[in-house]
Formats: sequence, structure tokens, C-alpha cells
Amino acid sequence: MQRLYDSVEPRVMDEDMLKLAVGEQGPQEEAGQLARQEGILFKDVLSLRLDFQNILRIDSLWQFENLRKLQLDNNIIEKIEGLEHLVHLVWLDLSFNNIEAIEGLDTLVNLEDLSLFNNRISKIDSLDALVKLQVLSLGNNQIGNMMNIIYLRRFKDLRTLSLSGNPITESEDYKMFIYAYLPDLVYLDFRRIDDHMKDLAGSKHQYGIDELKHREHLIQARLDDERARQEELKKHKVAFVEHLNGSFLFDSMYAEDVDGNKLASLPGVGELLQAYKDKFVIICLNIFEYGLKQQEKRKLELDTFNECIQEAIQENQEQGKRRIAKFEEKHLLSLNAIREESDLTNIEIKIVEYGEDITELFNVLMTLEMQLVEQLEETINMFERNITDLVALFIENVQSLMAQCRDLENHHHEKLLEISINTLERIVKGELDEDLPDDVRALFVDKDTIVNAVGASHDIHLLKIDNREDELVTRTNSWCTHLVDTIHKDEIMRNRRRVKEINQYIDHMQNELDNLECSDVID
Repeated sequence: MQRLYDSVEPRVMDEDMLKLAVGEQGPQEEAGQLARQEGILFKDVLSLRLDFQNILRIDSLWQFENLRKLQLDNNIIEKIEGLEHLVHLVWLDLSFNNIEAIEGLDTLVNLEDLSLFNNRISKIDSLDALVKLQVLSLGNNQIGNMMNIIYLRRFKDLRTLSLSGNPITESEDYKMFIYAYLPDLVYLDFRRIDDHMKDLAGSKHQYGIDELKHREHLIQARLDDERARQEELKKHKVAFVEHLNGSFLFDSMYAEDVDGNKLASLPGVGELLQAYKDKFVIICLNIFEYGLKQQEKRKLELDTFNECIQEAIQENQEQGKRRIAKFEEKHLLSLNAIREESDLTNIEIKIVEYGEDITELFNVLMTLEMQLVEQLEETINMFERNITDLVALFIENVQSLMAQCRDLENHHHEKLLEISINTLERIVKGELDEDLPDDVRALFVDKDTIVNAVGASHDIHLLKIDNREDELVTRTNSWCTHLVDTIHKDEIMRNRRRVKEINQYIDHMQNELDNLECSDVID
């Protein structure tokens, strides 16, 4: 049964509704008055109740970025939407609405408890992102196909399920089917599942479960393989040599080469093409292996650099902490001495001495920071030279190998052109014994036509090689430039933060002294 539009006008969530709800549900009495005066920030709200509001459409919730619990039951909502920013949501109640499809939950990866009781839902799907789901309430809907239960097997943490009031429950095998296919379920339709019944259900559906597990295993194996391939591809991309560990580049040269594919059927070209491909792929594999080795060298260089930077910063900070600790130890003694001194002249002398101590500490800390800046600048410059040299060597050697690919293409082009012209001469003389497809024979009307066809094929191949080389060089240089720029910017920001910290600390010490001086003058 679904809720109907009543005499109250359907509403859409807006700022006023949300402010009113937050105000009513927020802290009360003195704390509540203070919160209302200062204004409650939506981002600080952890729980929100919007039930019985005649809400038609979910909206304006993007500011509740830290919301954990949301209650939207007993409205007239027709579509699940507007929840994409509520990524920390753990509990969601959308029961007693007019929802027909499960959707709009893809970002709610932390959701554990979902209630869609009493809606119009006929299919259980689109919950894949809810990997932490423990409680699912779908009672009083229109779910009639038992295969919906199979979908729920993917939720490994699901322990409580409610489906009462759906057509599915009318099946004679309803409970036994669920017991068998959802073995980790603890509660079904508000009743604890008996372990003995689980065993009976498992035996009854043993064959079907074994078949399903086999299919799930195959699917999971394919997913694992695909995931592994994607991880490998990421590593190859980081090394700038993706798709060079095989015939991908060679195959791409012929993917759009209509004339080249036609000419492959000429007598003698098949063997020529295979020899070309074998040599071409070997060069690509050399680029690939070399690229992975160079990536390891770059990574080692970067890791070593980061270790040096962190060691230098940590050592410098330790020196600073020791100086500050020494100062603060003396600081307490100085303050006590000033407070206990009764002679005004002596007080003034001690205040001046303490001020000099603060100035000395400032100079020491700033000197340490300047020394660190110089040390880090030298280290960064050395790293920049090293990484630039590594990148330059990598590019130089890759370009040399790519040149070998072009040489192979040029050699193949010459041989293909020679075979093509010889074939034309044999056709003209009527000496060609082999039958050629009509689309291939159409190229041999005259010498210009066949030369143009061979040349067009050659141009396509060279362009593919050039483009792959340009892409590799551009991406490698961009990576190097971005890395070095980021390191320089990070060091500038680190220095600014450190100088700010020193100034804030010294200002605090100086303010303490100034306040002490003022109080003594007043006394």
C-alpha cells in the first residue's frame, strides 16, 4: 500500500524546511537558544528527521555532508535522488513513500541500514555500492521474482532482511529458498532463522547452490583477472609504455589501413608481412622492458630524494625543539624571578634580559630554518638534475628504438611497392595465375593508382608510429616538469608555514612578556 496525495500541498525540500527541522531537533534549553542565535551549520548535523512532511522530491541536502542518519519515511517521495553528497550516511529510512525503483544510492558506501518498506518496488537491484549493508527492509512492496534473492548474495554483511507483504512470500518454498541461498542471514521477516532449518534448506537446494557457486566462481575469476589487468595497465602507464608489450601498435597501424589490408592478399605479401610484424613487435617489447626498468630507476631516485628531505627536516626540527625546550625551561625561571622581584630597577633589568632571550631564540630558529632552506634547495636541485637526466636518457633511447620501427616500415614499404608493381606488370601481360578479389584487382588499373595505394598505407603506418612516440615523449616530459614544479612549490609552502609557526610562537612569548611588564607598571 502506498501513501496518496492528501489535502496538503505536496512539498519539495527547501532551505526553510531544513532550518526548521534542524532547529526543532537540535539542542534545547540554554544550549539550544545559543545554537539558534549563532546559527546551526548543516555540516555539523549528524541526524535529521523529515517524516510526515508531505515531501514529493528530495532536494537541498548537499550541505549535510556529515549526516549519519536520515529519516524520510511517511512522505510521498516518488524517486530516490539528491542523496549523492551524503557519503557518511549509515542509516536511511524511506519507508511509506511512492518509490518504484531502487536508484540514486551509488555514493552511499557507508550505509548499513536501509528501509524501503511500503513502496512500489518490484525489483531488488542498484544496491551494488552498499558494500557495508547489514539491514534491508523491503516489506510491503511488489517483489514477485525469487531471482531477486540471488542478487542479495553479494552483500556479505547482510544479516537482517524483511520481505513480508510481497508477492514473493506467497511461494511455497519462499523461506527455504532464502535460507539456502543467503546462508549468512540471521533474521528474516523479524524472526531469527533456526540453524536446523538452514541445514535442511541447504540440503534441499544443494544442486542449485553448487551450480550457482560455480558460476559465481567463474565470474569472480574473470573479475579478478580484469582487476589484475587493470593494475598492470596502471603500472605500464606510469612507465609510459602501456600497450607496447605486444602487437597493439602494429595492429593499430592496419586497423584503419584499407588499402594495406587489401594488398596483404597479394602473392608473397603474407610472408613479408609476418616477418615485418615479428621484428616490429620485438622492438616494441624492447621499449616496454626498457620503460619498466627506467621507471624503477625513477622511483628509486624519487624515494631516495623523499627520504633525504624528510631526514633533513626531522633533524632540523629536533634541533629547534631542543632550543625551544631549553628556552622554555629558562622561561619559567625568568617569569618567576620577575614576579618575585620587588625592586623596580631589577625588574626592568630582568625584563630586558628576557626580551633579549626571546630575540636570541627567534634568531636561532630563523637561522636553523635558513640553513634547512639552503640544504633542501641543494638537495632539490640535485634531484632535479638527476631526474631530468634520467628522463632525457629514457626519451633518447626510446626515440632510437622508434626510429628502428620506422626503418622496418620503410623497408616493408619498398618491398611491398616492388611486389605491387611486379603484380601490375604480370596482370598487364596476362601472366598472373592467382585469382585476386575484385576490390584488390581494382587497385591495379595503372601504376599511379597502385603507387598511391601503397603510399597511403605507408603514410598511415608512419603516422601511427610518430603519434605513439610523440605521446610517450610529451607525457614523460610533462610528468617530469610537473613533479619538479610540485617539489619546488611544496618547499616554498613548507618554508612559509615554518616561518609563520616561528613568528606565532615568538609573538606569543613576547605578548606574555608585554603583559607581565604592563602588570608590573600598574602595580
